[in-house]
Amino acid sequence: MPELSIAFQTDKTPAQYIALAQLVDQYDFDAVSVYCDAPFHPSYGPLLLMAPHIRNARLGPAAVSPSRMQPVDIAADTALLASAAAGGAYLGLARGAWLEDHGVTEVSRPIQAIRETIMIVRKLLSGEKGGYEGELYKVAPHVRAPYPLPEKLIPVMIGSWGKKLCALAGELADEVKVGGSANPDVVAVMKSYIAEGEKIAGREIGSVSVVLGAVTVVDEDRAAARQAAREAAVLYLPVVALLDPTVKVEPELVERLRGHADRGEAKEGAKLISDDLLDRFAFSGNAADLIAQSERCFAAGAGRIEFGTPHGLMSETGIKIIGEQVIPALRKAI
Repeated sequence: MPELSIAFQTDKTPAQYIALAQLVDQYDFDAVSVYCDAPFHPSYGPLLLMAPHIRNARLGPAAVSPSRMQPVDIAADTALLASAAAGGAYLGLARGAWLEDHGVTEVSRPIQAIRETIMIVRKLLSGEKGGYEGELYKVAPHVRAPYPLPEKLIPVMIGSWGKKLCALAGELADEVKVGGSANPDVVAVMKSYIAEGEKIAGREIGSVSVVLGAVTVVDEDRAAARQAAREAAVLYLPVVALLDPTVKVEPELVERLRGHADRGEAKEGAKLISDDLLDRFAFSGNAADLIAQSERCFAAGAGRIEFGTPHGLMSETGIKIIGEQVIPALRKAI
């Protein structure tokens, strides 16, 4: 069954995280995610503040980078989140973006690092003994998780646009999130990448789900919502625009957008984003626009759609429109 989720940037006060959790809990979301982008709050603090107020949706980070957090710590925080989240938890992993800009050195062989992180987390959270001897990480044989363990296996999501990391997800993960995409055409491409790993692992082709998640702005004022989405997209389009093999974007446009993003010139950068480009990389407009675009994504084979920050011209208003209009319509349609 296709799923619907919502994601938040981690730039809030404790009271705001709690208030947002109480708001989204009123609606039929399957999952609630928070980002793990530098220099914002790392994921687990906000998730633990939100967990007591969310009854049904699973919670997780989208996504943690091994370059910023060691596998043993990822395992510990995931176990704690699973203990606190009534609707369950999931673990999202990714290489990470903007690392160098924030003084973070990417771990050597990042795809191998994600592979070994998954193995270590699963080993620790299952209560296994015997340590782990990897190419990048080693855990001594006597090391065991000393905290309460999850009652069931924690689902793993890998964030990626790339062939190799998608193939790894096909071997080991449950989902692949294509971060910054609202493009139905990219789903088949990602599924073909994932299938390579599914074949290696002997898993059923199509067993790993594709998640599309992107900037979302919904409002009754359609034009204002789309303008706000354009401005929000200026920051991340330079990262993702050239990753989509189904969209032709000139490198010169990407460099111009990157310059505007670096200078904080969202309004100027927004002028460079066409309607078609916007619809490939954001969910925006009124409720009918989001419903129609989501239906196209599900028809293309997406397993989950994640509506990302800022949600609306006012975040709370956008969340209410998604919860009260978009989700009920999509539940009927799918």
